[in-house]
Amino acid sequence: MPIRLYATLFAGLAGLAFGSFLNVCLTRWPAGESIVKPRSHCRSCDRTLAWWENIPLVSWITLRGRCRTCGAWIGWRYPLVELAVGGLWAAAAWRVLDSQTLDQLLFVHSLPVTIYISVSIGVGDLVLYWLLVALAVLDAEHFWLPDWATLPGICVGFLFVLVRETMIGESGSMKYAAKRAALGSIASILAAALLILLIRWTYKLLRKREGIGLGDAKLMAMLAAWLGLAGALLSFFIGVVLGALTGLVLLALPAKSANEQSAGGANTSTPSWALRKLPLGTFLCIGGIVTALWGQPILAAYLRWAGF
Repeated sequence: MPIRLYATLFAGLAGLAFGSFLNVCLTRWPAGESIVKPRSHCRSCDRTLAWWENIPLVSWITLRGRCRTCGAWIGWRYPLVELAVGGLWAAAAWRVLDSQTLDQLLFVHSLPVTIYISVSIGVGDLVLYWLLVALAVLDAEHFWLPDWATLPGICVGFLFVLVRETMIGESGSMKYAAKRAALGSIASILAAALLILLIRWTYKLLRKREGIGLGDAKLMAMLAAWLGLAGALLSFFIGVVLGALTGLVLLALPAKSANEQSAGGANTSTPSWALRKLPLGTFLCIGGIVTALWGQPILAAYLRWAGF
């Protein structure tokens, strides 16, 4: 238990640090800036930050979310991203070091293979959570799911799952396990992407305009690479429900006046709610995180309820 506790604490602290780095990326990537140079600085007064102003979470709380020089608001995104990555990494470490899971692996495999599988699963979870938080924020703030994040994410997820499934299989059938895992993963990736493409084409056919971006299809493919087709479908269901609930909340909010819509260049004959965009990718990422954490018990509960 102490080892599990210490590893979870270490993973959480490392997650805070990587969450802080992710904030730098999320600020500079959309602007086309380098994430290496210049050093961290205030975006308003351009002052280089002192070392103690870069401590994850603590600095934001100490400074009360404002630059100590110009008083510019730093934003809630910074502590929330750090907390999200830190909490998810801690959860990943806690889960991978579960004694029951380790005992099940040791019952089938030797100690070195068990350690290798556990480390692979843990590292894979860390990479997946970091990617999903990054893509969720990018889509929420910029409606942007960059190919250089989703496409490598598909490849890395495919490789992680392939190695994991191959190692979990019996040593005498590793070649068969690798082939089966590869074919199953490729089929899942294609099916998940095709689902979004079909919805995209149907929406465009009916509404005569774009409704879902190609980035969402690539994100679904990435979720399928990491979580399998069932996990990707569960992520999609959760994402759609969250999107629908968000849409209902937006409907309940006061609409812009006709003058405001006209000033913004919008067609005043179209209701304001119909012009609002929702970041589907953000909801899919949240669904992916929920599925990665609790997907198996959720699917098992559904199958019991459905009588399977």
